[in-house]
Amino acid sequence: MAAAIDPNAGVECEEQEQDILQGTEPGAGSVGYEPLFCVQPDEELDVSVDEICTDPESRTSAHSDTSLTSGHISSLSSHGSPEAANSSSPKIDVIDEDENFNETFLPAQADMPSEAASPIDEKIALLSVQDEQEEARKTRAASVQEIGREASVEDVNNPQWTLHKKHVFAFSEAGKPIYSRYGNEDKLATLMGVMQALVSFVQDGKNTIRCIMAGNHKFVFLVRGHVILVAVAYTPESVTQLVLQLSYVYNQILSVLTYTQLARIMEQRRNYDLRRLLAGTEKFIDNLLNLMDHEPSFLLGSVRCLPLSSSVRETIGQSMLQARVKDLVFAILVAKNQLITLIRPKRYSLHPSDLHLIFNLVSASTSFQTAESWTPICLPRFDNSGYLYAHISYLDDNCPACLLLLSTDRDAFFELAETRLKTVERLKRYRCLEAINEAVAKKSYSTDQVGIPELYHFIYKSKSTAQYTSPELEAPYVEPEEQERLFGLYLYLHHRIHSPARPLKILCHVGIREMLLGWVTSGFELYAAFSPLVTKPDAIVAINKLLRWIKREEDRLFILSSQVF
Repeated sequence: MAAAIDPNAGVECEEQEQDILQGTEPGAGSVGYEPLFCVQPDEELDVSVDEICTDPESRTSAHSDTSLTSGHISSLSSHGSPEAANSSSPKIDVIDEDENFNETFLPAQADMPSEAASPIDEKIALLSVQDEQEEARKTRAASVQEIGREASVEDVNNPQWTLHKKHVFAFSEAGKPIYSRYGNEDKLATLMGVMQALVSFVQDGKNTIRCIMAGNHKFVFLVRGHVILVAVAYTPESVTQLVLQLSYVYNQILSVLTYTQLARIMEQRRNYDLRRLLAGTEKFIDNLLNLMDHEPSFLLGSVRCLPLSSSVRETIGQSMLQARVKDLVFAILVAKNQLITLIRPKRYSLHPSDLHLIFNLVSASTSFQTAESWTPICLPRFDNSGYLYAHISYLDDNCPACLLLLSTDRDAFFELAETRLKTVERLKRYRCLEAINEAVAKKSYSTDQVGIPELYHFIYKSKSTAQYTSPELEAPYVEPEEQERLFGLYLYLHHRIHSPARPLKILCHVGIREMLLGWVTSGFELYAAFSPLVTKPDAIVAINKLLRWIKREEDRLFILSSQVF
């Protein structure tokens, strides 16, 4: 049973349900602080980054503006300039007509030869950039060489293969297989060809296929620059939520190839097998899909921070700032998919969806735990046309915190390695490693600390900071099946509240095992599970008490001010 409050209708309990404006909600911090992320209102659900908008509705969206996704790297690079970022990319002729695209990558705009350069200079410059792109591919392959995929050996002819709750497929516009969550792509080429034919048939009618409903199954389609993605699921996710997950899969592919390189390859060789360039990185997509099955951060478009004393967090940030070198663009410290701190240039910031890809990169690979690694990564919302180069290492053998130092210079490994040494030295001097270990060992916090006995669990997101917090899953959500069921209920609340046809402000759902309340204001988004005997007025009183507790603890639960330089 569910009861909803339409924002356009009369609102019950008016005194207790006043809207809380963005910037004044718990977790927003004080006026004048540097925000951790620069996210526009209601932007968090759109993570698409390609320049080719196949959805007619997205053509008018602010998110299709290419200025959001290209040119940043060239303007930051010591080899480029802001003017180079604003110039249009000239057509590049392919030097080698062989099928091997490992030798024919598109150069970054900042490295493009000028119009006045001679043909010989142009070829030399082009070959130099091709070498750089090839080196990036080899470096990435070396950093993930330990990865294997168990799902790829699954027999697609076995009836058990069809019983998976969610299949995800990716293939090119020509129907060439790119990725399958379960089973070998070669064995699924015919199936993907049928899916591609469906997309083409609808496109011939000047339309775009979105989904097919077949019983309890949803067939959800997403067409993004030269790549078609399909989810086949009988899960609690709505069509919109599945589209969001497919967008993340597409961004994960771009993080390896860049949109510029993907577009150039597909325009010149429609039948090219992209798996040759993605070899060894499929496990990252696997891990990303597994995370999205239980992590609220993707659904909310936000990041979870490690609960930590604000003084300790400030010391960590200052240590990273003092150790930085000229070519450093971003320094990110994470632990167990939680953000500890981030330092950035004053003019630039990362989008939460890009940080999700960074979290996924760290959690999907164990090689970073054994040695310092150097790998290229494209962050599509920051700049989908080029790579940042990441120095990745753990602070200590006994510390779960991973430090990522990102630069535009592919030759900055040793400079960033020196930055790491200086950072670790300062963190040990001020005993920050012990504080991080203690915070990770505590995991998160308990609902008992809130002082609301009837509260089982909650997820709170501050819209101003694009960060969220939630306690540990405790009774009655100890078993994995119960945790999956609770997340499914959160998905239901989120879908109903954000329904395009009838958006809601408050939604109450009363079930046999719990009473759930979803509440969205201009400033925050909150989903909570209570004892099934709790009434709606009592739940709202409890929520107000919860908001006051979050406000008292905001310095520990959120990063209220970003370290900038």
